Amino acid sequence: MIDTQVFNCCGKAAENGTVLAGRIIRSGGLVAFPTETVYGLGANGLDGEAVRKIFAAKGRPDDNPLILHIAKKSDVKELWTHVPTLARQLMDTFWPGPLTIIFNRSDIVPDEVTAGLNTVAVRMSENKTALALIRSAGVPIAAPSANISGRPSPTTAKHVADDLGGRIDVILDGGPCKFGIESTVISIVGRPTILRPGAITREMLETVIGHVELAHSITEPLSDDEAAESPGMKHKHYSPNAEVIIARGSKKRMADIIRREYDAYEEEGKRCVIFASEETEVYYRGRRYDVLGSLNDRASMCAALFSKLRQYSDIVDVIFAEAIPTEALGLAYMNRLLRAAGFKVLTD
Repeated sequence: MIDTQVFNCCGKAAENGTVLAGRIIRSGGLVAFPTETVYGLGANGLDGEAVRKIFAAKGRPDDNPLILHIAKKSDVKELWTHVPTLARQLMDTFWPGPLTIIFNRSDIVPDEVTAGLNTVAVRMSENKTALALIRSAGVPIAAPSANISGRPSPTTAKHVADDLGGRIDVILDGGPCKFGIESTVISIVGRPTILRPGAITREMLETVIGHVELAHSITEPLSDDEAAESPGMKHKHYSPNAEVIIARGSKKRMADIIRREYDAYEEEGKRCVIFASEETEVYYRGRRYDVLGSLNDRASMCAALFSKLRQYSDIVDVIFAEAIPTEALGLAYMNRLLRAAGFKVLTD
């Protein structure tokens, strides 16, 4: 067991924490840190041995590539073979921010980061603590989400401590994450394609670079023989200990399905909860439910999802959730929810 230190990232404590954490990164250790999306678990992204510690701490499959986090746009020159015009357009518009860009990797990027692929994912966070840590470390930081692999991603330092306390060196506590879901991942190798949706939506990207395709794995599982080009594509993700079941259809039809299944499970002695919206909570009065937000404010629903999955993970047996439209941020929400449910959807 490691004596995990926690630093509150406010005032002088923030500076002290990032300086120490930067030294730990340089020496091959592991640091959890906040971003505007979720908390990341970081190691020196140019040190294969350090990166392997991430996989060990998380119990993460080694065929699942990582993202390299940088502190300034010019750092991509060392990590990619070259910087194409398309990448410059995206960087100038969306960096710093919740967008990860995949392009052909340079020779300095170790195989451990890319799962042996010829490409590497890079992003520049807008979170001040994350940027300070990367500057202090002086190297790109490889970082997936700071949780046990397969669990809901962490949006607070407590979530990190619950999963990884005693396994990592330092946690930098920056408070709750702004967006609460991981960054959008776009590959610009060939036709621009979103591999994982996030707060930077397809619609936003298309205003800058024109047509953007969507990977089929956003709403469907990859087959066993398909390689994961991005984190969050291949393996079961975001899952609480409770079973997650999604209902799809009109508001009334979804509610009918959920109420029927809820009552059947409760009669079997299982404890259930329903994830509802402000618009649908009226259907669930008299049953156990929680409102994640409004369908007219999908950002709030995205921000609440992982926290709510964690909240109910061990206190109920089944979580019933409604499908929402996949326009704009609805696509990111449904991508996470489908994977949390292992793609179990009721539509009858």
